[in-house]
This record gives sequence, C-alpha cells and structure tokens, in this order.
Amino acid sequence: MLEMQTVKKNNQLYGGEKITALYCRLSRDDDLSGDSNSIVHQKEILGEYAKRHKFSNPTYYVDDGYSGTNFNRPDFQRMLKDIESGLVGTVIVKDMSRFGRNYIMVGYYTEILFEQAGIRFIAVNDGVDNEHDCDEFTPFRNIINEWYARDTSKKVKAVLRAKGTSGKHLSAIPPYGYMKDSVDKSRWIIDEEAAAVVREIFKLYVEGKSTNQIADTLNERKIDSPLVHFVKKGMPNRANKNGNPVWSGPSIYNMLEQEAYTGCTVNFKTAKKSYKSKDQIFLPREEWKIFENTQEPIIDKETFAIVQQMRECRRVPRRIDAEPNIFAGLLVCADCGKSLSRHMGASTNRNTSYVCMHYRKQNGCTPHHITLRALSEVVLTDLLKVCACVRDREDEFVQAYRNDMAKKNSRLYGASKSELKRIENRCAEIDEIIRKLYEDNVRGRITDERFDIMSKGYETEKAELKLKAEKLQVALQMDARDEENLEQFKRLVRHYTAITELNTEILNAFIEKIYVGEVVKTEILTKRKRKKYLKTRTIRIVYKFIGAVNLN
Repeated sequence: MLEMQTVKKNNQLYGGEKITALYCRLSRDDDLSGDSNSIVHQKEILGEYAKRHKFSNPTYYVDDGYSGTNFNRPDFQRMLKDIESGLVGTVIVKDMSRFGRNYIMVGYYTEILFEQAGIRFIAVNDGVDNEHDCDEFTPFRNIINEWYARDTSKKVKAVLRAKGTSGKHLSAIPPYGYMKDSVDKSRWIIDEEAAAVVREIFKLYVEGKSTNQIADTLNERKIDSPLVHFVKKGMPNRANKNGNPVWSGPSIYNMLEQEAYTGCTVNFKTAKKSYKSKDQIFLPREEWKIFENTQEPIIDKETFAIVQQMRECRRVPRRIDAEPNIFAGLLVCADCGKSLSRHMGASTNRNTSYVCMHYRKQNGCTPHHITLRALSEVVLTDLLKVCACVRDREDEFVQAYRNDMAKKNSRLYGASKSELKRIENRCAEIDEIIRKLYEDNVRGRITDERFDIMSKGYETEKAELKLKAEKLQVALQMDARDEENLEQFKRLVRHYTAITELNTEILNAFIEKIYVGEVVKTEILTKRKRKKYLKTRTIRIVYKFIGAVNLN
C-alpha cells in the first residue's frame, strides 16, 4: 500500500493548479485492441465533464486491455505515483466498474487512500462524488461489479474449455516458426524462414551445444531473434513489451520444450488460481490435452524426444576447452543406483573417466571407475552388434525379442491376474461391510460419528484398490505395446545406417540407461601354479523401446 506524503503543489510544472486525472480502462474481455472505440468514448465523456465543470489541468491515464480485478496496471500505478507526489487533486472515471472490479481494493482506494490524500473522486455515470454526501449504494455497486467480473471469468473459462477440448489452439499467437494462415486464422502454417532457424537450434542442441552456445552462434551469424523477426514481418507476438532483441540462453531453452513443433496442439498446460490473480500455475502432464497432427511438424518426434531427454541433464562443460559430456544422464551405478559423474584430466580430455557420485560425496559405495575410452568401446561394440542383428538377421532378432517379452509378460500376467482377482474380492467385501454398517447405523447400533469414521476409512481403501487395479489392467495390455516398441526400434536402426562413432545424438537416440558394475577380481592359477587376478566388469545397456538385449 502507498504511504501518503504531505500534499504539495508543483508550482513550476502546473502553475499552482493540480492535475485532474481522467482515468479510462478497458478489459481484453471486450475483444477490442489498441486505443479502442470504448476508450475514445470514455475520453469524450470525461473530457466534456472536466470542461463543463471547469476542472484544471485535465490529464488522461489510460489502461487499454487490462482487467478490472487487477490493480497492477501501468497507468493506474502512474496515477497513484502522481497522487503520492501531491500532483493530483481530482480523479474522474466514467463509472465505478472502469475504476476496478475488486470491491475490497476499490473501497480502499476511494474511501481510505483518496480521503487521506485529499483527493476528490467522481464517477460520472454512477453519480458518485466524495465531496458531497456519500452514496450509500456505492459499496453494493462495487460488489455487483465484482460479481460481474466473476461471472465473465466463468463464461470465458467455459468457452476456452470447450475450445481447448475440441483440439483448437488456445494460444492466440503461434510460437516462433509458425504463423497464422491468411485465409483460416485458426490454422497454423509454417513460417519457413523461422522454421529453418528452429531446426538449426534443435540440431545444434542434439550435437551437444549448450543453450548459451547456440545463442552466441546465432548472434554471431546475425540471425534475427524472434522479436526482431516478428516486428519485421508485422506479426503479433508475445514479446512486444519485454522481448529480447538478441538471442539468449533462456529463450533457446524455452523453444526446446515447445511440443507444438512436432505438429501437435497442447492445451491446458497452465491455469490461474482465481479470476483475481494473473499468476499462472503449471499443471501436471496428465491434465494436459494433446491433439496430434493439428499442423505440419517442424521437428520430428524422435528428435524432440532426444532433446527432452538431454534437457533433463546438465551438459555445461567445466572448462571452455572441454568436450560435451556425451554420456550425461545415461550412466547409473549398478549397485547403489546413483549417477556416474565425469572426471577430467588436469590438462587434457583424454584422461576423462566416470565415478559413482555416491562414492565421491559420501563414500557410501565403491568407485565403479571406468574410463571414457573403455566405456565408449564397449557401448559402440554392443550397439553395432545389435544394429547388425536387426538389419541382417531381423527374423531371428524379432523372434528372440518376442520370446523374451513372452517370458516376462507370462510372469507379469500370472501375478497381475492373481492380484486383480484379490482386489475385486476385497472391493466386494468392502461394499458388504459398508452396507452392514449403514444398517447398524439406521438401527441405532452405532452412532453417526462412528459410522462416518468407519465408512470413510473403507471408502478410502476401496479408492486405493481401484487405482491399483487400473494400473494392473494397463500392465495386462502390454503385448500390443511390445510390438509397437519393436517397430519403433527397427525404424530407428533403419534411420541410422552408418554409425562409425558415438556422439550425443546417437547415444540419446538408442539408449535409455547404462548400468555400470564394479570391477570384480577373480583369483586364478597360471600353468606355473602362480596366482593371478582376472578383472571383469558387467555393463548392462538398456535400449530405448526394447530394453536390455542379450545376443548370443
């Protein structure tokens, strides 16, 4: 809240006469933009009123496109600063709803702050003038104005919910890379100039570049940022007020999470706590509505999935000359389940190795030390072996995969069916127990309070059992998903036909996780009866879509 200062006249600027603040406001809900007709109409009314009643120094304060429930409006705040500085003597609005639609805040400003500051407040159409007798109906009018805002908010939400559920874009402005069709404004089409930059950004990130490095590259090549691009093309954009004229790491990072680039529409990612608040909360992915193939894709889904996996891990080199950590986010300690972190030599990348993070920080595990060179050789050999098997012996590979899945699903199927049957029986028991409790309650054998406590407990248990049953039902439908995963892996192998070395893109495209075991020393005897230690290590590679592969 403002702390009101002693009211002083500014003789130098205003000739000893204070400003008459003519405040105008229009909400976006009125579906108008710019200095709209409604704003012009308000100006005419207030200007004529000030002239007719001989108010001095009439000055307009205009907020076009701002909700009445939020008082953090640019010109409203500017008016408050002028009031605090003692420059304003009178505030005039067309009606109370133009001032605001939050009856508590409206009452604070008009009945407390303005009174303390000696401000005369007039609402022309409502007949409000605090210099004369107070209008006792004004507080009720403010409440009605807030009810109107609440009702409007509900209607707007209902329209947006229906629109979003039908698969239409809720965003009025397409993301960088798309633009609205000149004929059908609801349809997004590719902006080829911007789309080429989007593809380049995804490509550089997959190659291991950080978002800041990508931004520096684009700025060095003098490629227009989204703000500059939109302004040059005369296209509306979200960045008009706070946009960055150059590329930045955060702007690149935000683009990388735009699922719309894969050709789908994603609605209901965010929500507002209430109609009075503009703060948005991010909803969990389960509450999103995703509609496929609503526009032509700029980025294929495989590349987008790779990028999302890479974004989950930090990939910033520790030294300027350090190479990207191509195994970032993929290595897991086979014993404690913690990640393996990278160790680099003092002066060269050739001494790079990986060590269990749990061992490094708490000594709670063994080192699991492995060099980058040794790890790369093992992974590349196994990957080439799997790809060769898929290409050259596809029938054999498919049959082995199906046999393996059949064994796993058989065990899962038997256990799941048994557990599902147990859940169904227990749910039936709970229904019978609740029925008997209800009868006992009706007959007075147990009190209402006791009945509420017991029935609530059983209802909670039943709800948990139903949720568990739904998960088991999903698990029992794995056969079709297994075949789909197999086809996706085969497509992946066909896409990467000539793998000669490992890089960030290859690893994140093929591999889910790599479990690194500790070195095991086995004592053996040589022919000369001398002791010798054989070192072995287990490295388990879990591939995308198909899991771990055991090729004989």
